[in-house]
Amino acid sequence: MAALDLADSDNRGRPSQQKTQSTRDGRGFLSDEPTLELIVKAKTGDATALEALMERSLKPLTRWAHGRLPQNARGHMDTGDLVQEAVKNAIQHLDTFVPRGVGAMQAYLRQSVLNRIRDEVRRVSRRGVTAELPEETASTDRSPLELAIAAEGYDRYRAALLNLTSRDRQLVVARVELEWDYAAIAERLRYRTSDGARVATRRALERLGKELSLAH
Repeated sequence: MAALDLADSDNRGRPSQQKTQSTRDGRGFLSDEPTLELIVKAKTGDATALEALMERSLKPLTRWAHGRLPQNARGHMDTGDLVQEAVKNAIQHLDTFVPRGVGAMQAYLRQSVLNRIRDEVRRVSRRGVTAELPEETASTDRSPLELAIAAEGYDRYRAALLNLTSRDRQLVVARVELEWDYAAIAERLRYRTSDGARVATRRALERLGKELSLAH
């Protein structure tokens, strides 16, 4: 698997082959490959791809899940443990997962987490704690460009993505594939502010949009 090297982020279309210290101290992803590429590798038993999928999934999904836990149930279950269990179970069943789009993996993992939350809510309810089952809600803060990119055919998206720098690939993956908010992007990719992450992400998306328009 190609590991990220932010020091060589100007290498367009050629992910670095070395994992530098910057990937170990939280400045980037273990891989800047599209998530579906990691899925394909993980399904064949690639441990590094599996680790990269877990890295992308656990913390953002924990944050996402916490907001969907009914207030009355939060003291009866640990969100982090619940999410980790759900993600591990989902990844163990990757052989049955058929990716159908750019954001398919994120949707698959969120549904797995949501199902696990519902199981726990039912269990807690049987113990006399009243809690309504959560419902999935679609993200409403995605720009028209992000929605258009997410709707692109995967082959065209992948080809355009590989023409970007490594850093731009990370930003696109984080925002379009994983649907991270700008605070999460800033934290993971070491931007000083959410606004800084938003500006950098917007520019990366615009560059990707230009690549996609050239491919028509």
